[in-house]
Amino acid sequence: MPQHLGRFLIALGLGIAGLGLMLIAISRVGAFRIPGDLVFGGKNWRMYLPIGTCLLASAILTLVLWIINLFRR
Repeated sequence: MPQHLGRFLIALGLGIAGLGLMLIAISRVGAFRIPGDLVFGGKNWRMYLPIGTCLLASAILTLVLWIINLFRR
């Protein structure tokens, strides 16, 4: 049992590191500034509401999970 937990934690850590690298690469391209993202701000503050990004991420995750579920059957 401890071996399985150790392997799971290593895989989870690698997955999180890969996700972090992917987010860094995507942000350098400017992909997080899509239409529908709202930015408000004043002299000393800024508020960022990523509505468009959330909708896009939701659609992509739904599609990925739907494909995974399709192949699991």
